[in-house]
Amino acid sequence: FQTSVKFKDVIIPAPWGHIAGRWYGSRSERPILAIHGWMDNLGTFDRLVPLLLNHTAILCIDLPGHGRSSRLPRGIYYSVYDYVYTIPLVMKAFGWPKVSLMGHSLGGVMSFMYAGMAPDTVDLVVSLDVLLPRRITDPGKLSSDIEKWLEEERRQAEGLEPHSFTLSKLRSIIDKGSKKSVPLHLADHLLHRQIARSQIYPEKLFLSRDGRVKFYNIFDIEPGLAAVIAGRIRPKPYLIIKGSLSQFVGLQCEDTISILSQDNPHFELHNIAGASHHVHLQAPEECARHIVPFILAHRSPTNGTI
Repeated sequence: FQTSVKFKDVIIPAPWGHIAGRWYGSRSERPILAIHGWMDNLGTFDRLVPLLLNHTAILCIDLPGHGRSSRLPRGIYYSVYDYVYTIPLVMKAFGWPKVSLMGHSLGGVMSFMYAGMAPDTVDLVVSLDVLLPRRITDPGKLSSDIEKWLEEERRQAEGLEPHSFTLSKLRSIIDKGSKKSVPLHLADHLLHRQIARSQIYPEKLFLSRDGRVKFYNIFDIEPGLAAVIAGRIRPKPYLIIKGSLSQFVGLQCEDTISILSQDNPHFELHNIAGASHHVHLQAPEECARHIVPFILAHRSPTNGTI
């Protein structure tokens, strides 16, 4: 997979291994930290990043167990709450006193949670088609995921290779798994950092991410807690970009949005017509049309300097 945009691969040490990333733009300024969604990787920002680089540096990372970042040790369950600690870990690695966050899906939920936990260390948030996690509607899925997680643990302990497929089939898997939010012609953006060649069937490939992330700890933020978090964030600059065909920013977010926007001239919510959940991958130009002026208004070269 080729890109004409220059970047530097970075490795950020972590107690369990490392976090892999790509730093785009100047190394002399503090970049925006871009965090992908569940089961994705930093390739999700391939089409958006080039449209922002004239205005800011960007560090895209692979979350633990995703892309080229280290997996958590065997026996450790992936949890969204624990993923949040990735943010201050990266900050400390580079000595940043503050962080600018841009997150899609899971990355956006992490940004919301961290901004509420440590508002004094966050200067702005760009949230792509998400605000709150989706509500748990089927408690039975919890027990099912535990069983599947244990089965994946067993497979890895026995050193068994994951199922392998042709590249064409993997593109279809991404298309179907995202409910066509990542269509076939865009699937390679999410594949180039998470495929490996099969040792059993050399003509085929398998997904190299940690299979356990598929069964991560499902979580919820009940309305009272969401209100408290939003109240701690306000009146911070907060931009939400929603795909018109997506339900991720829906009725369940209205009260939280009301709090974030109350007496906050720095809050923005924009709807991208015809786009679904991966709005930034489907419609990067339209997203950049809102992100660039938001960055220019709230992130001067001075407050972006390391």
